[in-house]
Amino acid sequence: MKEKIYTIPVTDAFKTECECPMCVLEKKLEDENIEYILGPFLMEPEGRIQTNENGFCRKHFELLYNSQANRLGLGLIVDTHMQEQNAQLNKMYESKKSILKKDSEASLMKNLTNKLSSKQTETQKFVDELINKLDKLDNSCTICSRISYTMDRYIDVILYLYFKEEDFKDMFNRQKGFCLKHFRQLLEGTKKHLNSKDTAIFVENLLSIQMQNLERIQQEVNWFTQKFDYRNNDAPWGNSRDALIRSIQKLVGYCSLK
Repeated sequence: MKEKIYTIPVTDAFKTECECPMCVLEKKLEDENIEYILGPFLMEPEGRIQTNENGFCRKHFELLYNSQANRLGLGLIVDTHMQEQNAQLNKMYESKKSILKKDSEASLMKNLTNKLSSKQTETQKFVDELINKLDKLDNSCTICSRISYTMDRYIDVILYLYFKEEDFKDMFNRQKGFCLKHFRQLLEGTKKHLNSKDTAIFVENLLSIQMQNLERIQQEVNWFTQKFDYRNNDAPWGNSRDALIRSIQKLVGYCSLK
């Protein structure tokens, strides 16, 4: 049996009435990490190294700020993160100052030659370096990384329990499927954690559950749209009153819709 620290959240999430139990797991992890980053994590040297280097994605900056939990702590994180990033960008700039000056003073004839040539100038190479640096920063997030690591452990536990615990397998089979993001992650997990035979067994069952429930929710959102036709005013909503929210979450995972 896997460690309880992982099995308990998994089984609790799979007992929840929802469109994707893995979204329940991920949202709980996200909430815990927002609280942790603004609390004990602030005092951990290794933690500050991570936030200085990686920062946060837009979504998690918004959640950290909107939590209103620790404005000073968040300010300290942002301050040292900006110091780190400013220093890195300035170092890149200082190392290429002479090249930029040289290329900026190039003759008209040389500029025309460079336009016709497929060979990059040193300035163009430097622009690519800057873009790569900013792309890396744009795609890095301390909280996303922490969530991704733990979710991978959860997927390992889900696959383990599916084959080892009959009660969990029954619970898995009663689910309403998964959002497409976590459906993909489960498929990716089979490549890491299952042999070829178990992969075939699991994927066949997973697809059966997933396709049945994708069809179900598509029909529910279809009826949601038809309810706006005056001819259906008196027809019952069935399960379609909140189908638009649930179908969006089925497509992209948990999101805060109001």
